[in-house]
Amino acid sequence: MIVLAESEWRARAAAHRARLDELVGPYLERRAAGSSHPVIDFLFTYYGHKPAQLRRWHPGFGIALAGAREYDGGRGYHRIDLPDHAESGEGTFGADTASGASAYTADPAYLARRRDTIAFIANLLRATASRPAQLSCFGLHEWAMVYKTDEVRHQQVPLRLGGTGTDAVVESMSLRCTHFDAFRFFTPNAVGRNAEPLTRADQVAREQPGCLHANMDLYKWGFKLTPLISSDLLLDYFEFACAARELDMRASPYDLTAYGYEPVRIETPAGRADYVRHQSDIAQQARVLRARLLTACQDLLTLAPEAP
Repeated sequence: MIVLAESEWRARAAAHRARLDELVGPYLERRAAGSSHPVIDFLFTYYGHKPAQLRRWHPGFGIALAGAREYDGGRGYHRIDLPDHAESGEGTFGADTASGASAYTADPAYLARRRDTIAFIANLLRATASRPAQLSCFGLHEWAMVYKTDEVRHQQVPLRLGGTGTDAVVESMSLRCTHFDAFRFFTPNAVGRNAEPLTRADQVAREQPGCLHANMDLYKWGFKLTPLISSDLLLDYFEFACAARELDMRASPYDLTAYGYEPVRIETPAGRADYVRHQSDIAQQARVLRARLLTACQDLLTLAPEAP
């Protein structure tokens, strides 16, 4: 067990919040005022990890925070008593940490309860990484979600090509979606146009590392491991998801120029080539991030007792 002195972990927590504010501070201010955003809202509404949750810093399993009374009762935490003359990972405690004081750390019992989830995430990450990247979907999943319907998901922004033009783009190309959580939002008319039907049961067998949404989901799998992994790592995934989401919506059928996003016009050969270049860059970044998350899962599994 490594124990961080209060001055040290509070400095790290403050740096974490400052980094988050730099990423989305202006957006959160607008959101607090009641404004919506068709690109960034997704990272908080669909994924369900609220800004307040993301702002709270966690050191990860095996690291205790001296004097962290605000973590008392926090999900996945428990209190420990520090022995006299305890030492931190960086040396002895500072003057702000008294011998025999209490600290808070991720609970081994919570780790044990989450073992099946960690194992599922590890299996999915490993399976996804084992496949070649497919870079021929051109982001058409967003187009398939509004194909032959008047019920668009983002009512406050228009379709760049209108309904008829959007439908024509879908009909001009093959749908090759491999991500169930995108496929499940296809309109009924679009479902049968996909190269293969997708089900939740097939998720581990189908996800591949070129998929923009599978890569964006690294953020989702990271916050499902909270507080067992470091928030510094989680924020890497959030920052990455922001970039992936931007490409996702720039290539969508929506006109987002009023929000400062220039479209990637996948209805043209040049636009499709542009999308593939960006998609390939995202996939390369995701390869490294996926490996880091898989290592974290494997480390946690070695520490989590198996059910009897």
